[in-house]
Amino acid sequence: MTVEVALSLMAGARVDRLVLCDGDDQSVGLITLARLAVLRESPLYTDRIRLRDVPSLAR
Repeated sequence: MTVEVALSLMAGARVDRLVLCDGDDQSVGLITLARLAVLRESPLYTDRIRLRDVPSLAR
């Protein structure tokens, strides 16, 4: 899932965090709306960045 899709999903669901799961539905991390917002404002951001590429998801 891309960061853009995650942001859209979170906005639609009106939540501020998203639990990430692997293919076996096991929790592998948590990403917050605030963290994604900071990433989106970064000069390195592109609309192709995927959640799995975001370092330290479990913060």
